[in-house]
Amino acid sequence: MKSCLPSLLVAVLISYSSDLILQAADLSEKKDDPSGNAFFESKIRPVLVKHCYECHSVESGKSKGGLRLDSKQGIRAGGEIGPAIVPSDAAKSLLLTAIKHTDPDLEMPPKKPQLAKSIIADIETWIKMGAPDPREISGKTVERAPVDIEAGRKFWSYQKPVPHPLPATKNPAWAKRELDQFILAKLEKSGLQPSPDADVSTLLRRLHLDIIGLPPTQEAVMAFEKRIKADGLDAALAIEVDALLKSERFGERWGKHWMDVVRYAESTGKESNLTFPQAWRYRDYVIDSLNADKPYNRFLTEQIAGDLLPAKDDAERANLLIATSFLALGTKGLNEMNPAQFNADLADEQLDTVTRAVMASSVACARCHDHKFDPFSVEDYYGLIGVFTSTKTFFGSSIGSESSIASDFIHLPELPGQLIPNKPVPADQLAKMRGQLAEMSEQEKKGKVAADKAVKEGRNPFEVFSLGEILRIYWTRGGIEGQLKTVDDQGRALPLCMGVQEGTIQDAPIFVRGEVAHPGKTVARRFPRVIELEGVDAPPKEQSGRLQFAQWLTHREQPFTARVMVNRVWRHLFGEGLVATVDNFGFTGERPSHPELLDYLALKFVGSEWSLKSIIREVVLSRSYRQSSTYREECFTKDPDNRLLWRANKRRLDAEVIRDSMLFVSGQLDTTRRPGSLVAGLGERSVSLFGFAKEVPIDLDGCHYRSVYLPVIRDRMPDILELFDAAEPSLVSGDRDVTNVPLQALYLMNSPFMQERSVALAERVMREATGTEERIHHAFALCFNRQPDAKEFAMAQSYFKAAPKSSAPTDEQMIFTSYCQSLLSTAEFRNMD
Repeated sequence: MKSCLPSLLVAVLISYSSDLILQAADLSEKKDDPSGNAFFESKIRPVLVKHCYECHSVESGKSKGGLRLDSKQGIRAGGEIGPAIVPSDAAKSLLLTAIKHTDPDLEMPPKKPQLAKSIIADIETWIKMGAPDPREISGKTVERAPVDIEAGRKFWSYQKPVPHPLPATKNPAWAKRELDQFILAKLEKSGLQPSPDADVSTLLRRLHLDIIGLPPTQEAVMAFEKRIKADGLDAALAIEVDALLKSERFGERWGKHWMDVVRYAESTGKESNLTFPQAWRYRDYVIDSLNADKPYNRFLTEQIAGDLLPAKDDAERANLLIATSFLALGTKGLNEMNPAQFNADLADEQLDTVTRAVMASSVACARCHDHKFDPFSVEDYYGLIGVFTSTKTFFGSSIGSESSIASDFIHLPELPGQLIPNKPVPADQLAKMRGQLAEMSEQEKKGKVAADKAVKEGRNPFEVFSLGEILRIYWTRGGIEGQLKTVDDQGRALPLCMGVQEGTIQDAPIFVRGEVAHPGKTVARRFPRVIELEGVDAPPKEQSGRLQFAQWLTHREQPFTARVMVNRVWRHLFGEGLVATVDNFGFTGERPSHPELLDYLALKFVGSEWSLKSIIREVVLSRSYRQSSTYREECFTKDPDNRLLWRANKRRLDAEVIRDSMLFVSGQLDTTRRPGSLVAGLGERSVSLFGFAKEVPIDLDGCHYRSVYLPVIRDRMPDILELFDAAEPSLVSGDRDVTNVPLQALYLMNSPFMQERSVALAERVMREATGTEERIHHAFALCFNRQPDAKEFAMAQSYFKAAPKSSAPTDEQMIFTSYCQSLLSTAEFRNMD
């Protein structure tokens, strides 16, 4: 067996070297991530302005220590002792050292208390993101005047989609759908021609991976080929696509795309990072909604204002309440001691998520000042933030050593067969807990009396009622109350969910420079003025305005909503959106490569009654989607980024698809829905203590369910998802990074998950095929949906011939396991043509 391992190592490293060469070229041209720039504008710039510019900016006339922090160049160049920030390297970033006060000789701001932990966490996150910074020049000239409303209304994305005539082409027979004519016309205008169709097995593999996130079986390949011979390719494709869209696997695949956008996670993130044990209900809601092809406008409305919609029965009422978990799933700074600040940050995060997810624009950048790049004013922000500050959020936290914020859950209607993962409390324990609460209340009452008396007598009140005793009562009571809110008066476990409901209805004051301690004039609740839509009511006095906001977002003439969604669909099917910056349709985002096609798809989406399946079907049945990914030098020279779509883009599979495909080809994938989640079984718990929980797998995996059912823990993702670039669950992520790093190769070679899949695949191949030659062919068919070519077959044969001869079955299996691991580790397995 020893002689086989070097061959495996070489195979894996060769697989990676080709990808790394290609990636190096891509990285050299990589631009700042627009979502990162928006994070800077909303989270970092206001902190620098408030705490740093006084001593380190052109406007102040000061650059103490030779350091300027008012420009990208200045903050990266640093001052006399080195760079203030090193992108992606928090440890070497002196700014982070200074604000953490870990070096007594380098504390910023000087002679002032340490900044809030949430601010420090944001700056650390920003640095790890690569420190995106749109400030190209320093001083007063860096800030251009905000875009006014009239200029904003003239920008392409603020104008409603309109019908366009289908363009004339020289080769109209090439097109299979109307959308193809838009693609072909642009290609012909540039002197280019589309690529030939991909071969049948490649096209079928592409379809399956795109629509359900799993490769086709060999039986599916043969059935598809047979149907083509009988009915032709067009009919065979239509039948296959319709079957895939009806599969329950569809909702699991496309549900994950949506969960990336809405920053789905099962923990609070930030410094405390406590679990969200009821988040899984939202995951299941999304999967079920997409499988049912719920109209997108209804899907959005339920998530923003489901609690305000009528329901025909308790089951629908429960579903509508769960839908509003969308607004409760964001990061939470549970260590914030100022309730007003916590509530302001909570509402800001909700507003930011909704506008980014649905409009690919962030109104939240106008929290402290008029938006620097888009036509949103401070008044727009506070008019809209009043909708969210008039909303009460339920996320189920308890007071404790890591949380200063308590929040209830929403009690769901009780239904037959309902899954309730939280545990009941036995009657004796329930009585004991109530007794503890009564005892602590009495202790607190006596302590306060003694402390008041000590103050009147001029003595130290903490001598009679110590801080330690106060915290013991405060934290212990919080934990007990947290457990009691998950059960009824008899101790029976309650069905619960996260979500929102109407709160205290009120308009919001403008906080000067975003500071809650400095309220200014009050702004009536309303929606951004740059977009005027007829028939949408202003928020009524007796309601928060969430329902009206949802109606504003889903209005048929809303310029953003349909465009943004069809662009997200296009990105998932072609590898890049018609608007490349899928989360930024603003002035700093990319312009659409095919604006008329984007309008066409948006109008078709709305015209199909907002059917997601309908728009996916339209795209995958197009001739544009069928193209091969073959390199053509003459086309590459004219369009190196393939923005005109002269071929299919080669794409690295998402982390979840890589993992699911490995389980699938090895015969181990469990396609049943995971009941609840790993986190649901843990209850409210600190993520930092996961290492002490025996029920928590080291890699946060330990199962054969689909990856959509793995825990999504902020700052602690399952290993395979973390390594292969799963979306950051604290941010709206319509796009993902694609990296090739040595750690990925090491994971494929050494991880228990990979070794177990290799053993299972080898056992399957040896069970289903006999003889080395047949097994080589069968392994290729399972992994790549094709047969090996002559060179690949010869290499495989030489590998087995070079292996030590042995009659022991275990030796033969080990050799074949090594071979199977090399196949699972190849670039072809984790990429799509």
